[in-house]
Amino acid sequence: MQRATRVTHSRPERRHRRPGARAALASTAALAVIAGSSLLLAAGGDASADALNLLQNPGFESGTLQGWSCTANSGAVVGSPVHSGSHALQAVPAGSDNAQCTQQVSVRPNSAYTLSAWVQGNYVYLGDSGTGGTDTSTWSTNAAWNQLKTSFTTGPSTTSVTVYLHGWYGTGAYAADDLLLTGPGGETTPASPSTAPPTTAPPTTVPPTTQPPTSPPPTSPTPTGPNKHRLTGYWQDFDNGATDQRISDVNPAYDIIAVAFANATGTPGAISFALDGTLSSKLGGYTDAQFKADIAAKHAAGKKVIVSVGGQNGTISVSDAASAANFANSAYSVIQAYGFDGIDIDLENGVNSTYMSQALHSLAAKVGSGFVLTMAPQTIDMQSTGMEYFKLALATKDILTIVNMQYYNSGSMNGCDGNVYSEGTENFLTALACIQLQGGLAPSQVGLGVPASGSAAGGGYLSPSVVDAALDCLAAGTNCGSFKPTTKWPGIGGAMTWSTNWDASNGSSIATSVGGHLHAMP
Repeated sequence: MQRATRVTHSRPERRHRRPGARAALASTAALAVIAGSSLLLAAGGDASADALNLLQNPGFESGTLQGWSCTANSGAVVGSPVHSGSHALQAVPAGSDNAQCTQQVSVRPNSAYTLSAWVQGNYVYLGDSGTGGTDTSTWSTNAAWNQLKTSFTTGPSTTSVTVYLHGWYGTGAYAADDLLLTGPGGETTPASPSTAPPTTAPPTTVPPTTQPPTSPPPTSPTPTGPNKHRLTGYWQDFDNGATDQRISDVNPAYDIIAVAFANATGTPGAISFALDGTLSSKLGGYTDAQFKADIAAKHAAGKKVIVSVGGQNGTISVSDAASAANFANSAYSVIQAYGFDGIDIDLENGVNSTYMSQALHSLAAKVGSGFVLTMAPQTIDMQSTGMEYFKLALATKDILTIVNMQYYNSGSMNGCDGNVYSEGTENFLTALACIQLQGGLAPSQVGLGVPASGSAAGGGYLSPSVVDAALDCLAAGTNCGSFKPTTKWPGIGGAMTWSTNWDASNGSSIATSVGGHLHAMP
């Protein structure tokens, strides 16, 4: 089938081949502890010297974590590095823990608050949760002390909020000092800090869910295995001429396997999934029980298996609060039923960033630790941060694993330097990836989506060696074409292919060459 300039390979019924077309006061005085009170004035910063800090132990000058609770015993009070005074917080994220430290604070309803902190580290997040309005967060990557600031307004019945800091999984220690929360003080004593991490709102505005999640989502992308740079492959739940596979047949080089695709139901926003009968028959009878066992075996091997939503013919629409709730609830049911680790968003007929981000945060809350979120937008959808798909990626950055944009079936597109590049070239990969890297996504959240063979897409196929060169160019500035980025991104996320089936039909060249190259990269 062909839609606009994008060519796709069809499959029976609704499905098709894979994605086709597309912190402190301004006083410099030392921290003053008010005896008998949990309210402290923090030194250092640029707020009014008369402002009252609502945080307890905001500069950690008690020499303890009094007032704060950190996950997995990840936080400690240290004498160096500090921003001011004699102590500061230092927390160390692990491979499965983001070292989140929280404090619950009494506030007043319908009131405005400003939150700031001085931080340093590879990735440091500052935010608020449970505001009853729009939860906010901000983050930085800076080896030098720098101040993060955000603000929020409480809802009509909100009497307490949670303030939090956290880092990024496995990326080294971060430090924080001289936190400041200003605004009207609450009239009740807040509960003891919770050890459960609060929901982290993304840097962009995301409306709160209509029903608060029963458990908070992870606040940073979840590691997907031992490999720093990941290879994602789509597994076809249908037969279209490519090699038919069971999940157990997928090459072990694939770190993330996206099962394509879930289907729309008669309920707006809701999805369902069932193994394709034709495929099952061609595989000699592939049952649900065998499928689930294969997924469990991939888990045991350190792999992630997720369900993909959409494709060119996917008609799932999430455009209001009700359909957002339907999407989250139904997707969670599918994930529970089959043992999936998360979800891939491959909607090629438009997305609503406001409500889809709401749905995904709600889903992440339900799944909890280990949730994997990937996306596969078309090239046209990621040309600027004002486009809905790009807005969705940024709005879910706190739970986003990787965006594997489709660098195929798109014709020529603009690169980050304003020049036009043709698909099927190294420059196309590097110059368009640069847009996402400069637009706010973390390097680990940017992957290169390529077809596994000339039969897998209508255009844009290139040799695996060219994909390897593009990865080197982005990560280290080597093996570049005529376009050479001014910045290096050694943490580049990886690559994706449509599909594991087409790759198997083409001698597993993506798994062998690109997968091997990714896993050998530092």
